Amino acid sequence: MNPSWRASVLGSQLVELGRRPGRLVTTGMSVLVAAFVVFATVMAQQITTNTTVDHFRGTPEAANLVATSGEDSAAVSGTALKRIRALPGVAEAVGRVNTGSPLAGPSERWLQLHSDPGDGPLSGVKLVKGSYPDRAGEIAVNRRAAEELELATGTRTTLLLPDPKDGDKTIKATATVTGVVESNATTEQQAGGYTTDALVAPLVDQPGFQRVDIRAKDGVPVSELSRQVRGVLAKSSSAASVRSGDTVRAQEAHQALSGGVQELFQVISTFLAVAVLAAAMVATSTFRIVFAQRLRQLALLRAIGAPQGRLVTALAVEGALVGAVSGTLGVLAALGTGHLAPSVARILAGQELSAPGSAVRQAVLVIVGAVLVTVCAVLAPALSAAGVSPLQALRAAGTVTGERQVNRTRLAAGILLAASATGLAVLQLGDLPEPGQQDYDRGSAMLTTVASAGFAFAALVTLGPLLVRPVLAVAGWPLRRLGSTGRLAVSGVGGTPRRAAGVSVVVALGVALVSGALVSIDSLNGYLAHTSAVEAPADFRVVGDGKGLGSDVVRQFTASPQLAHVTGYRTVDVSIGPKDTVRDAEVSDLDPDALPTGKSIDTVTGSLDGLGPGSAVVGSHVADVLGVKAGDTFTLPSHRGSIKLTVAATLPGDGPGMADVLVAPADLDRLGAPKSPTGVFADAAAEGLTGRGKAQRALEALIRAHLPGRDDVSISVLAEARDGDRDAIQMTGAIALGLVALTVLIAVVGVTATTSLTAIERTREFGLLRALGLGGGALRRTITLEAGLYGVLGGVLGLALGIPYAWLLVRIVLVTAPLGLPGGQLLAVVAGLAGLTALAGLLPARRTTRITPMTALSSTE
Repeated sequence: MNPSWRASVLGSQLVELGRRPGRLVTTGMSVLVAAFVVFATVMAQQITTNTTVDHFRGTPEAANLVATSGEDSAAVSGTALKRIRALPGVAEAVGRVNTGSPLAGPSERWLQLHSDPGDGPLSGVKLVKGSYPDRAGEIAVNRRAAEELELATGTRTTLLLPDPKDGDKTIKATATVTGVVESNATTEQQAGGYTTDALVAPLVDQPGFQRVDIRAKDGVPVSELSRQVRGVLAKSSSAASVRSGDTVRAQEAHQALSGGVQELFQVISTFLAVAVLAAAMVATSTFRIVFAQRLRQLALLRAIGAPQGRLVTALAVEGALVGAVSGTLGVLAALGTGHLAPSVARILAGQELSAPGSAVRQAVLVIVGAVLVTVCAVLAPALSAAGVSPLQALRAAGTVTGERQVNRTRLAAGILLAASATGLAVLQLGDLPEPGQQDYDRGSAMLTTVASAGFAFAALVTLGPLLVRPVLAVAGWPLRRLGSTGRLAVSGVGGTPRRAAGVSVVVALGVALVSGALVSIDSLNGYLAHTSAVEAPADFRVVGDGKGLGSDVVRQFTASPQLAHVTGYRTVDVSIGPKDTVRDAEVSDLDPDALPTGKSIDTVTGSLDGLGPGSAVVGSHVADVLGVKAGDTFTLPSHRGSIKLTVAATLPGDGPGMADVLVAPADLDRLGAPKSPTGVFADAAAEGLTGRGKAQRALEALIRAHLPGRDDVSISVLAEARDGDRDAIQMTGAIALGLVALTVLIAVVGVTATTSLTAIERTREFGLLRALGLGGGALRRTITLEAGLYGVLGGVLGLALGIPYAWLLVRIVLVTAPLGLPGGQLLAVVAGLAGLTALAGLLPARRTTRITPMTALSSTE
């Protein structure tokens, strides 16, 4: 082949690309979005990493040296601190204390005390209200202490310190709150108090300081200063270690990032791979449409002697150029967004985010990746387009864009993939774990399920063209009722099933991920509601160590305006089961209907409505020992003889309050229970930490007033663990939905590209419709409805794929979790996606209707 041929073929394609830059933008849009998302994730990782390190790091940037006492070594004394400050190379030295002290009261309330200068380069706090302590007996507190313990500015609190003369006794130290401060995220996790190192000694049970942060004067070598500090510590008989500030900060950064941040971004990378796959699929579809529109030109090149290989190379170079331009623009957009993010977060949300670092290597890799993705995406369409026969140059362009039916090879491959997906799913359904099964290999089961889902999606891609018309026959029925525009839209999409499938499967991928996330979150919330109804049925639990609390106490709890849903109960311990399997069981007369969470208690057999005199609700452990189910009878031993009960229901675990058996009060009397309640469940009347703190103090005050001297009475705050689990689910769900939304975004971009290219291809068809009397508004509606139908098709196929696999994964991970189906949310997803894809068709629809019928009919596109 003459080299001039190579240049002329390549040149003709580049000229064609330059003549229609809109096609460059359209074909590269999905790659641009994918490059933006990937590099934006790089920026987000750097921002998250830097912010996490800055927020959780306890050593100020100005600290050049850190002297730390070990667990077995003596603290740095106040005398040693003075000598360090007197060294000629020391600009500032701060003694650090981090120790907790209980506060006076019947329940365990804890204040973590810290020493900090309050301002200056070595300060780790920022004053937000009031003033920082400057006299003995004063402290500043963080926001958590101010809200949870109600330590507002001006209030006084009492710290309980061990008596140095008698370790079994305590002495009281009174402190006045002077201000509220913000500190790093580690100390903000606990209610904390702060004062200077000169004033902290009377408030803590600790001689000296756990560490000393040292700032060197300008120009002083850190190594020389380190030697001098070690000498001071040696003379003070302190075995404290001295390390550079950089070393300590690096260790703190490693600890901060070991809490799941890196693992989180490893999970994110999986979703990014899915997004890149979606971008590649969209790019393949758009290139296929573009090359189909240029078949006449490609056929002419073949007719004058251009070989197929040269055409494929030229088209691949075109794809690489599109990838390079799109990747570069995506990286630049993400780079700008990443550096603007800290300022935007500070202005709009008041959040302090650290700036990202330089990421030149990652930027180059993303651009190279974009080029590779587009080149891979362009190969199949290029091979198909370059293989056109020269005789097709004699045909009109509009006649060569028809779609071939699914060939036998593709049909066989699709059937094989669908059979593989079905077989793996059926195999996994037959091997689900039983409740309480500990030796089940969930990792392998999840891999099997994911493999089945992968085969199912591959089958959807392969057989998609065959599914378009059947789905349209149902989903498009309402549109046909709209008149000619609806019928034209349905026929327009159904007339090109391969093109419709190429776009709709990407939408289906996004919908499958979103619906799977929503179903999983709903199932997890249902599981949390069921477990909370058993483990944490209320915000607080008050127990008297087996002794009665007194009926008057329960009445006082009920009358308190700070408390709600006060429910008293009694318990008795009994021994049950055959002689060789006797076990202790707790029997309670707690009424599940008296608890707001009672309706969330699940049963294995029977119903809670059957609980009454002569019947019982039995937990799973007792049910297994006795071998009973709903309707069976069993006996409970008592000092008055055995009591025969009928099982009203069995539970998948323990009963509310972790009771093994629930019975009616009259039956518990027969078991010898005390007359007054032995425990009380209660909720805070108001939401939030403030409301919970008021409720806890109300309980403490009532216990002091009505149960004086009862050291056995304790208050358990059940809401903290329950709220932590709920917050974790919400955060995980938000992250998951945000990640899978990337695929939906790329799918919408793909709909925009397909609609735009289809509008160009059908210019003459639309011109003919206009000439026959179809108005511009009707044509706009037709094109918009066609774009919306891509969303409907993808939504229906995505739901059919995502919901069953989400249910299967939930059942593998949590056997007893209810299978949720958030119908309203799923319907909103499909409707919202149909709306988004319809909006994506507005621009090409408006552009098409601006062309006059005569211009459209004379078009050669």
